[in-house]
Amino acid sequence: DGGAQRLHLVDLDGAKAGQPVNHEVVRKIVEAVSVPCQMGGGIRDEASIQLMLDDVGIDRVIVGTQALKDPQWFKQMVQRYPNRLALGLDARDSKVATEGWLDVSETSAIDLAKEYVGVELAAVIYTNIANDGMMQGVDEGTIQDMIALAELGLPVIASGGVTTLKDVTRLAEVSQTQPKLVGAIIGRALYEGTIEVPAAIEAAGS
Repeated sequence: DGGAQRLHLVDLDGAKAGQPVNHEVVRKIVEAVSVPCQMGGGIRDEASIQLMLDDVGIDRVIVGTQALKDPQWFKQMVQRYPNRLALGLDARDSKVATEGWLDVSETSAIDLAKEYVGVELAAVIYTNIANDGMMQGVDEGTIQDMIALAELGLPVIASGGVTTLKDVTRLAEVSQTQPKLVGAIIGRALYEGTIEVPAAIEAAGS
């Protein structure tokens, strides 16, 4: 694990299908690693949440599309599974994207997050989909969105665009004044070799 605190997994097929597809593969990954795993993609009902938490062994489940479509349902799920569910906020130009990024709504990401102030969310995972996988760094607009989320009192994890140690350092600087910015997800940068986990942890100061 290189010192990472958690492994982030996404069922891309599940996100498009609207239900978990690769859960048996995910189960093998969970069994093979020594750190907790979080997973999103296709989580649209309680049965899928239970499957991932109780059967597959995922530590934290990420819900995106269904949280936008039915905030009351998601609040009920958070109450039922406190600190085990994360809100996946995928956004383009600060507007929420759903259905595995296939649709962009008119709903503000910040406004949606306000629905969950005061509930026991594990985290808000904020992804600027324009940056994700593009190896272009974390832009200042995304940082300002994450600051706004943190100021609501929600624990925020940065996702999308974390490309070099400079990005990690910038996020760590923000977290000094916004302690609710609690982490960052690194994806393609690991495969491309522009970031190594131990160096990223050192840059983050944790």
